[in-house]
Amino acid sequence: MSAASAPIRNVTGKPLPSTVRVGLSRTGLEVKQFFREKEQLIFTFFFPIIFLGIFSAVFSDSDFQGGVNAATYFTPGMIASGIFLTSFQSLAITIALERDEDLLKRLRGTPMSPQSYFFGKIGLVLVTSIAQFGLLLAIAGLLLGVDIPSEPSKWLNFVWIFVLGTASGSALGIAFSVVPKSGKAASAVVTPVVLLLQFMSGVYFVYSSLPSWMRDVASVFPLKWLAQGMRSVFLPDAFEVNEPGGSWQLGLGAIVLSVWLVLGLVVAQRVFRWTRRDAG
Repeated sequence: MSAASAPIRNVTGKPLPSTVRVGLSRTGLEVKQFFREKEQLIFTFFFPIIFLGIFSAVFSDSDFQGGVNAATYFTPGMIASGIFLTSFQSLAITIALERDEDLLKRLRGTPMSPQSYFFGKIGLVLVTSIAQFGLLLAIAGLLLGVDIPSEPSKWLNFVWIFVLGTASGSALGIAFSVVPKSGKAASAVVTPVVLLLQFMSGVYFVYSSLPSWMRDVASVFPLKWLAQGMRSVFLPDAFEVNEPGGSWQLGLGAIVLSVWLVLGLVVAQRVFRWTRRDAG
């Protein structure tokens, strides 16, 4: 074996853990820390549920196509919004805070690579998003009368939309975390971006009722495709005619989400910083 291909070893002569192994270990630690933060736990899990309850009450008398109630109609948007909040918004703010508090500076002195750190964050988002979705769906189905799909094909679509949407949102959140100049400013910088995308992407409104220019702008960003993909899972097929082009456009949605995932990973790899800007 050549010197170039030999595994990196520590001072004891033993090979260092692989990037994936370190990332899995970091995921476990991130999950434990997350569930110890009760305020963050409550906000992450109950924010979409509270909004779904509000929209269900406000639009309870509205007549949606095919006899669908308001809770069922808005559930896909709340799921998409929850994924985006847990991935993009949460990571962009949390990483900026960790950098500001010099936590990342301390991690830099360990054998953990940026890739392992990214792995841990994306793993955290996957775990929390699954838990969030399970809780939302249970409450929506039991208390709000949401129709839960039973077709296996729809759940197969849900799996790849969920995974791709979570991964792309996480990668973009890591990349965007360098935009705030400080941890204190992170929420003020990130939250308006998320709110704007939510309103433009049909999370809080019937998407087909939005102005065409707004739909065109929203179609560039991942949240629109995540919400549209979720509508294809939780709404009857008759709603497909209301979408742009009269189709769920799942193939195009997969391409857009994949492009954002690759772009987010490339940018995150290039711009990620362990220390604050003023630290040099």
